[in-house]
Amino acid sequence: MTSWKWTLNRTAVLPSVAAMNATTVRGAPLAAFACVLVGASFTANSVLGNYPYAGGQFLRYGLACLLLAPFTGSDARARLRALTARQWARLALLAAVGMVGFNLAVIAAERSAEPAVPGVFVGCAPVAVAIIVPLLEGRRPRRIVLYGASLVAVGAFTVQGWGRTDGAGIAFSGCALAGEVGFAVLAVPVLRPLGPRLLSATVCGVAAVEAAAVGLTVDGAGWLRRPDGTEAAALLWQAAVVTVVGFVCWYMGMQRIGAERATLFSGLIPVAAAATAPLVGTGSYGAVQAAGSARRCRSGPGIGRVGAVSARVSGCRRG
Repeated sequence: MTSWKWTLNRTAVLPSVAAMNATTVRGAPLAAFACVLVGASFTANSVLGNYPYAGGQFLRYGLACLLLAPFTGSDARARLRALTARQWARLALLAAVGMVGFNLAVIAAERSAEPAVPGVFVGCAPVAVAIIVPLLEGRRPRRIVLYGASLVAVGAFTVQGWGRTDGAGIAFSGCALAGEVGFAVLAVPVLRPLGPRLLSATVCGVAAVEAAAVGLTVDGAGWLRRPDGTEAAALLWQAAVVTVVGFVCWYMGMQRIGAERATLFSGLIPVAAAATAPLVGTGSYGAVQAAGSARRCRSGPGIGRVGAVSARVSGCRRG
């Protein structure tokens, strides 16, 4: 016989629904924290402007892979051997598009566009994910998720505004958007068999190899050099905190609440970037940025409601 749990407002819910709500509550902070770390990483990127791009990515992802390896579990090798060729191709594409390619697209865009331009494009990622993921799963996009994603995109424009650009800047900004979307969408089928930690370690290892290949092809012998003190600190922050902690938190959050809702928290990326930029003298945080941050933060309750509604619907269908 099915047992019921009574909530404080005297409504009855199935235990499975209550458990799903608890999972959402645990997953949302993980996704939010990961996005805050990514936003803060833009500040670290600003001090790496003179360091070879591919070499920096190689050091970042290579070190992150080594740090993650001891925590992947005793059955990590067995799980990796069980992957199909198609899944390995997906991992390679995830690393190329969502990691190495994304960072390269942002750098290329900022050569002819102000940083706000790729920032606004990346801020539209929740809208794209809210449409693409349901279509890939054979269902219709959820209206409430689209609404929250639209608020996030508007907040991105408010926080960062729009800046000078040209055709190349817009094109590379579009590539950055594709990378941000790919980082979430491409990971969905391989997250279940690998888990957050092994998935993070694997894609970091693949990205390090890809970055080395890009460096040797484009920069030749100068693709890697010894970083100075400031660059070393920035690279260490990027590897140990943003990548190791951030990636694991992101995929743990995505595992609990799904790619659609997890990507809504990417709205915190420009907020964190704008808030931390003054620390290294690369930007300011004024009234306009604060207004955009408030708009994005107001979407938080909506994200919570999405989880609650989804859980109730799933519970009713099981009944």
